[in-house]
Amino acid sequence: MTLVKFQLIKKDEWVRVGNHIAPDPKFVLDLLKEMLVQYQVSDAKNIVERVAKLHLTFEHVYPFLGGNGRIGRVIINYALLRENYVPINIKFINRKEYYEAFQEFDNNGSTKIMEDIIGKALCQSYHKRLAYLEGKKIISLSEYSKKEKISHSNLLNKANRQTIPAFMEKGIWKIGV
Repeated sequence: MTLVKFQLIKKDEWVRVGNHIAPDPKFVLDLLKEMLVQYQVSDAKNIVERVAKLHLTFEHVYPFLGGNGRIGRVIINYALLRENYVPINIKFINRKEYYEAFQEFDNNGSTKIMEDIIGKALCQSYHKRLAYLEGKKIISLSEYSKKEKISHSNLLNKANRQTIPAFMEKGIWKIGV
């Protein structure tokens, strides 16, 4: 597990998070304004791509000494709700992938890994809401595996890829039947 540590390094290095050095605080306000302008002018793009870039840019700016991850995830949901999408919960099941998304963004500006994370979380959120709204019986994926005589590991793989309408609830993969 990667621990996020922040510290004042030296005169020209402000906040360090892992290998990332946040910008000088005197530039933070302008960087955040630019982030919001870029988000607004990209409204023709896919919502997942837009929100991924918004989140990664916010975390790259790292405006606070602590709590940036939580605030960044709140910003994701605020943006989704403003555009009539359901909120999501980015779980830390795969912290490595989450941190790789930041590394990818820092290295080449790509948002692909974060888009995948947000896209899957959005699918899960819809699957869960639809299952409950449709009054389906909610069972664990392991129960579903036994009932349908399908390999549990196969179902877990499909759930992780979101190729079946499964969702995570209280740390357990579930599905509506």
